[in-house]
Amino acid sequence: HTWFWNLIQNDFKTGNIDLEGCMRLLEKMQIPFDEEHVKHVFRKTVDKHSGQIISMDDFRAIYRALVHRPEFEELFKAYSSDGRILPDTQLIKFLVKEQFQTEANETTALEIIMKYEPIDEVRKKRQMSFEGFIRYMNSDECSIFKSQHRTIYQDMNQPLCDYFISSSHNTYLIADQLMGPSHLWGYTSALLKGCRCLEIDCWDGTNNEPIVYHGHTLTSKIPFRSVIHVIDKYAFMSSAYPLVLSLENHCSPKQQEVMAACLKSILGDKLLSSPIGGEVDMTRLPSPEALKFKVLIKNKKVGTLEEAMLRMEADNPGETGELSDSDSLFESEDTDDTMPLQRSKTATKRRGERRPSPLPQKKSKVKKTKIAIALSDLVIYTKSQKFVSFQHSLEHQQCYENNSIGESRARKLVRYSAKEFISHTTRYITRIYPKGTRMSSSNYNPQEFWNVGCQMVALNFQTPGTQMELQDGKFLDNGGCGYVLKPEFLRDRNTTFTPQNVGGYSKPMSLSIRLISGHQLPPSSLSKTNKADPMVQIEIYGVPEDQARKKSRVVKSNALSPKWNETFSFNIQVPELAMIRFCVEDEVSLVNNEFLGQYTLPVMSLSTGYRNIPLISKDGIKLESASLFAHVWYY
Repeated sequence: HTWFWNLIQNDFKTGNIDLEGCMRLLEKMQIPFDEEHVKHVFRKTVDKHSGQIISMDDFRAIYRALVHRPEFEELFKAYSSDGRILPDTQLIKFLVKEQFQTEANETTALEIIMKYEPIDEVRKKRQMSFEGFIRYMNSDECSIFKSQHRTIYQDMNQPLCDYFISSSHNTYLIADQLMGPSHLWGYTSALLKGCRCLEIDCWDGTNNEPIVYHGHTLTSKIPFRSVIHVIDKYAFMSSAYPLVLSLENHCSPKQQEVMAACLKSILGDKLLSSPIGGEVDMTRLPSPEALKFKVLIKNKKVGTLEEAMLRMEADNPGETGELSDSDSLFESEDTDDTMPLQRSKTATKRRGERRPSPLPQKKSKVKKTKIAIALSDLVIYTKSQKFVSFQHSLEHQQCYENNSIGESRARKLVRYSAKEFISHTTRYITRIYPKGTRMSSSNYNPQEFWNVGCQMVALNFQTPGTQMELQDGKFLDNGGCGYVLKPEFLRDRNTTFTPQNVGGYSKPMSLSIRLISGHQLPPSSLSKTNKADPMVQIEIYGVPEDQARKKSRVVKSNALSPKWNETFSFNIQVPELAMIRFCVEDEVSLVNNEFLGQYTLPVMSLSTGYRNIPLISKDGIKLESASLFAHVWYY
């Protein structure tokens, strides 16, 4: 106890302390807390002797109420012979038996003791007190998310199309698609989240300066130049791997030249403007490793890469090339997605028959879209190619040509041609984007497109909800670098896997989660104090047969330390694609729940043993003091 008194006595030098002082002291001791919970425990303590100040003994009671969790004590006492001290040998036993860390040894135990044991004399004896044990159990090392997956551990030398790539849609918007502001923060926040494919809608602006906004709407406008400056600053802060700028280009050739000049002058060496090593390998895309710290431009392109290489040597500015109508400059996203899959040919024929015309038919003029060669030549490995059909791609498409497919059309393709879709994504980068009718910038479920290997499943990053939580959870993996290697069965060109029929690709996992307790959960917005009626939903997202949802019971009137002790079992056929989401809700009424916090992660990133589950708010912010405690086991 001397350790505790020594730590706090300074704060009590001038007498007892009030609520403010109590919170300051907890902060000094690095104890994460929710103010509502501290207020509640503080009030309970002072009510005993009616006043607004507490003594050292009172503070110890408050500290214990917040920090000494009975579920931790139970575990500690199971391995500590005297209930006060855990020798290193017993800690090793705990790690091996309870945490399934079979390779744990003296070094492991010593590292943990050195890192988490706050009491000097205990630490010097290579032992752990209950205080140290609590700090360890609350640490990232005991998080449900595997520590190994917090760093880049996957092979980064496969072609780009072998990875899921964190991708954003209409990155410049921070609200809705109709009236909302366009803002540079859209780009900054997406890049800080590890996003690796940003979208830029470019339009002609005044004074020959291109602008970025959602065309033909009332969203505000920002200069293209400013967007590129922000991208230059933040491009590689969260990830060293290549960043793709997907241009939806509505500019005249003149302003396209300004865009090209901007990209070159601002991004400098970061801009990939010629193939790596000067060689064009037409059979295979380069890897994320080979393209580290490079910005790639995704746009339409005139002619072939080789022609562009020859032009680079000649350096002819001011030229424009022509694209025929079938290959118009931009995939006008909104129309593309609301179009029926096949226009009825017979209807057009009939219309033609109704007006017999004596005049000779004029040849229909193919509308040509002009593209500035200067911009076209900056497109190397990410050339936008209009998607016609899987068969057409197989016969004509090059590996450096990518397709963008709207969600509605893509959903039909998943339903009716999943096998061909997967065969397509083993070869070509495919970007999916939300349908144009999502005026409020709502999102679709990305899982159904990851299931068929789509690399760039673009979401509205500014819109919170389950879809963005799945996105954030998926890209926690592999060190949060924005690239996650696809499972082997989505990379093999001869694969027969489909989400509906997993066949021999199934590696069934039996997963068991014992939900033990919660700690300092956010109180209900309806509570005047620190109360809530929490319940937890555990959901699995993955191939259709793996989708599942289970609910815990409701614990009445306790957000500080609810206890469930319930076990949930799941059988998962394709764990490599599965995501697990823990969602904590407050039961407001029988028909209505209030969201309190959630955590989503890949099933393959689950740690086994006793684990803390951090919680994230609706807006994607980590709730520092709130968590769940569970035991995880699978085989």
